[in-house]
Amino acid sequence: MTQHTKDTPLVNNETNNRFELTIDGHTAFVDYQHHADYLELTHTEVPDALSGRGLGKILAEKVFRYLEQEKKKAKVSCSFLAKFLERHPEWQGVIV
Repeated sequence: MTQHTKDTPLVNNETNNRFELTIDGHTAFVDYQHHADYLELTHTEVPDALSGRGLGKILAEKVFRYLEQEKKKAKVSCSFLAKFLERHPEWQGVIV
């Protein structure tokens, strides 16, 4: 049974410094590094088994929504997320 991706909760896996979405047994993630006043989002990965489902966009939206809700700031050094932000300037408020 295929899980509906928008309903999948985002997990902040602090042990591995990454945000995760696990769908149908596969995990997509955004790696981050802690800095004094912000998180640096360094890498986004969506497994091949989940490609073509818009999961990268959903993952990005969930990460930025989490940051906004937690009143955290981020620096983006991941090229995928940088391109996402160009198309979605509404998330600029969480960027340092």
